[in-house]
Amino acid sequence: MEKKGMIAIILAAGEGKRMKSSIPKVLHQVCGKSLIRRSAELCGGLPLEKKIVVVSPQGEALEKELPAGFEFAVQEKPLGTAHAVLAARSFLKKWQGDVLILCADAPLLRLETLKKFVEKHEQDQYYGAILTGRLPNPTGYGRIVRGGNDEVISVVEEAHATVYEKAIEEINSGTYCFDWPALQDALNEIQIHPEKNELYLTDAIQILALQNKPISAYCVDDAHEIMGINSRAQLAQAEKVLRQRVLENLMYQGVTLIDPASTFIDETVEIGQDSVIHPFTVIEGEVKIGRSCEIGPFTHIRGGTNLSDRVEIGNFVEVKASQIGEGTKAKHLTYLGNAQVGPHVNVGAGTITANYDGEAKHTTQIDEGAFVGSGTIFVAPVQMGKRAVTGAGAVVTRGKNIPDGAVVVGVPAKILQQNSEVRKQK
Repeated sequence: MEKKGMIAIILAAGEGKRMKSSIPKVLHQVCGKSLIRRSAELCGGLPLEKKIVVVSPQGEALEKELPAGFEFAVQEKPLGTAHAVLAARSFLKKWQGDVLILCADAPLLRLETLKKFVEKHEQDQYYGAILTGRLPNPTGYGRIVRGGNDEVISVVEEAHATVYEKAIEEINSGTYCFDWPALQDALNEIQIHPEKNELYLTDAIQILALQNKPISAYCVDDAHEIMGINSRAQLAQAEKVLRQRVLENLMYQGVTLIDPASTFIDETVEIGQDSVIHPFTVIEGEVKIGRSCEIGPFTHIRGGTNLSDRVEIGNFVEVKASQIGEGTKAKHLTYLGNAQVGPHVNVGAGTITANYDGEAKHTTQIDEGAFVGSGTIFVAPVQMGKRAVTGAGAVVTRGKNIPDGAVVVGVPAKILQQNSEVRKQK
């Protein structure tokens, strides 16, 4: 069969009842990214003619989570995976190529694996292909039943499996490639399962096999990759696997992690070579950390933060949505939120940028070479000039900017003298 391109369909309309959540299952996050975002990024790495996401009638939030380029089909009622694919049929009029079907709740699938799977399907030129894995205890998963020529003849759900079929270790991932015209014909023949009142997409496998339209399977090396998320416990398991991948990748790139087991870093974080991350550090969201930085222990760095080279962020310091200049140090018990901190600044222990006035966030700007005394509070918006100094316990009130070179002390902080004069006296 001559192939004519591929369209992706992401199934994201599931209710996720076992999550016990008011949030759609696929909007739950793993290692800094939502489940649906991860599926979208997989599609972004493939040459696709079109990308379709099947959502529930309450799927507006999913649309906001994804970048441009995705089309959305609505599954009006939760009547199973085959019904979900049928919901996308109006987007596939006159399509004669392949469809790639992904489940949005499988966050561990690697792009490299998916590429190999798609390439194998295109080379084999079968009417369909299933991504599979092997588990020594496959309880709960659909089993892959192969025929004498090793082609797949059916996928049997656990509830309907015989004793022999339950002993099969090869399981279904829920990721498929199909020739669309062949799949569409098979979908029209699927019958509702009376126990769940659903149309199973897996039934299409047996229908195609009986029509002598062969189906192949590509078995992954690591069965973790095809793990689906149906509960909070499984979400935590996926988090653990992904975090380990992130930590190993960072160490491979030249980052030192003193104790990876007690270090928590999202996949969205970038860290430069020769930086050192101490135990009990949490770095989450969109964060960039330069080269030769030292972070932790017991440090929390949040989204929107950018640390330049040779920055030191130490014990019990939290940094959020801030830009920190080269060589700056904040070593102890400090909160820097919505801060613009220049290079070679010393931030004393107990410093706080009071960035929230109850209605809006405001910026604190601390310029190059400033020395912030212990216990200083900046009531934003406020600016501290170059080489300025605050005395211990100073409270710099809203809008009372500190000039370059000035020394301020007290509550509220007032100018004591110019820093340049102090240096002359010394």
